[in-house]
Amino acid sequence: MQASAGRQAADVGSGAAPAGISGIARHPPGYRRRRFRNWFFIGLLYAGYYLCRYNLSTVTVELSRDLGLSRQQVGAISSGRDLGYAIGQVINGLFADALGGKQAMALGALGTVLCNLLFGAVSASTITWLLGALIVIRVADGYVQSFGAPGMVKINTSWFQRRERGKFAGIFGFMIQLGQLGVNQLSGLLVGGVTISALGISIARQDWRIMFYVPPAILLGILILTWLNVKNHPEEAGFHIEHPEDEHAADPQRRLPLSVVFRTVVSNPLAWAAGGAYFCTGFVRRAYDYWWAKYLYDVWQVDKSSHWFYLLGALLPMAAVGGSLLAGLVSDTLFRGRRSPVAAMLYGLESLVIAAAILVLGHSRLGSALSACVFLTLISFTCNSSHSIIGTAVAMDIGGRKMSGFALGIVNAFQYYGAILAGFVLGRLMDRYGWNAFFVSMLPFSLLGLTLMASVWRLTRGRDVKGA
Repeated sequence: MQASAGRQAADVGSGAAPAGISGIARHPPGYRRRRFRNWFFIGLLYAGYYLCRYNLSTVTVELSRDLGLSRQQVGAISSGRDLGYAIGQVINGLFADALGGKQAMALGALGTVLCNLLFGAVSASTITWLLGALIVIRVADGYVQSFGAPGMVKINTSWFQRRERGKFAGIFGFMIQLGQLGVNQLSGLLVGGVTISALGISIARQDWRIMFYVPPAILLGILILTWLNVKNHPEEAGFHIEHPEDEHAADPQRRLPLSVVFRTVVSNPLAWAAGGAYFCTGFVRRAYDYWWAKYLYDVWQVDKSSHWFYLLGALLPMAAVGGSLLAGLVSDTLFRGRRSPVAAMLYGLESLVIAAAILVLGHSRLGSALSACVFLTLISFTCNSSHSIIGTAVAMDIGGRKMSGFALGIVNAFQYYGAILAGFVLGRLMDRYGWNAFFVSMLPFSLLGLTLMASVWRLTRGRDVKGA
C-alpha cells in the first residue's frame, strides 16, 4: 500500500490536502460535455447488462413453479452465473487492460445477448437434463457479463481524476439501479400484465420466458449506440487531463505488459483487503436482490398483482441510487478521496439494520409486508453504497489508467464468491430452516465487512494511500 513518492504528505483527517490531489485540475473547454456523452452511453450499456442479469430474479416464482424446482435448485442457477462471473472477472480484467474498455464491453454485451436468448429457448424445452443445461448457460452468461465492469472502469479511470471517482462511483451505482428498476417494472408489466383504463392501455400476461427475449433485444440496441459514441480515453477525443498520482498515466497509448499489471496488483495488500470486504458485500447484495420477490411471495403472499411488488421493485433501486451517490460525495469531499472510512460506517449501519430486521420480522405482531419492504429497502441503501465505493473507486485508485481493469477484476471476483453462497448455499439453508435463514445469514458477513474496512481505516490513518 505504497503511494507515489512525495504524495503521502498529509493526514486526511487533519484537513490538510495531500500534494498532487488537493484539487481537481481545470478541464479544457468542451471536456465535461464530451465526458458526459461518453459516460452516458457507457452507463446506459452497463444498465443494459443488468436488464439481462436481474431478469432471472424477477421470475423466480414462475420459474420454480413451472419447472418444479426447489429453492436450492433455483439458487444453483443463480450460483452458476455468479461462478462464471467470478472466474471471468480476473481473466477479463486482464483482457480489458489489453484490448481496451470499449472493446471488452462490446464483446461482453454480444455474449450476454446470445446467452439470454439461449436460456429462454432451452427453458421451454422438454430435455431430461434441463436443470443442468440452465446452470451451464448461466455460467457462460456470467463469464461474458464479466467483461462489462472491468471495461467500464477501465474507460472511466482515464476520464475521471482521483478526487472525482467517488462521485463517479455514485453515478455507476445509479446506472446499475436504473437497470434493476427497469427490469423490475418490465417484469411486472409483461409477466404480471397491466390494464390502465384511463389511457386505454392493456398488456396481457406473458409467459415468464419473455424476460429472456425483450431485455437482450434492448441491450443490443444500446450496444450499437455505445459503439458509435464512446472513446476509450480523452486523447482519442482530442483532450488531455493530468493524473498526478499515477506514474503510468503519461502515455495513454502505451500498454503495460500483462505480467507487470498482474504482479503490481496482486502484490498490493489493499486489493486483497478490499476483495475480502467485497466478498461480504457480495453475499448480502445477492441474498436480497435475488430472493426478495420469492420472499415476499412465500412469506407475505405478495405477487405481481400486488402494489407491494411494484413498490418494492421501485424502492430497492431508488434507495441504492441515493446511497451510492451520497457515499461517493462524502468520500470525495469530507474524506478527500479516502474510501475505507465511508465503507466502514456503511457496514456498521448495515449490521444494525439487519439485526433489527431479524428481531422485528421474526415477531408475530411486528412483522408485516410493510416492515419487510422497509428493511429490504434499508439493506439496499447500505449494501449498494459500499458496493459502489469499493467496487469502482477503490479499484480505480489502486490500478490507475493502466491497471484498473485487472484491479477491478481482482476485487470484484471476491464479490461473486460471496454471491455464489447466497444462491445455492442460502437456498439449501432456506429449504431446511425456512425463511428464518434469510436475514440471519446476512449478519455475519456484514460484521466481517465492518471489521475489514475499519482495520484498513485504522492502519492507513495519517497517510495518503491510493484506494484506502
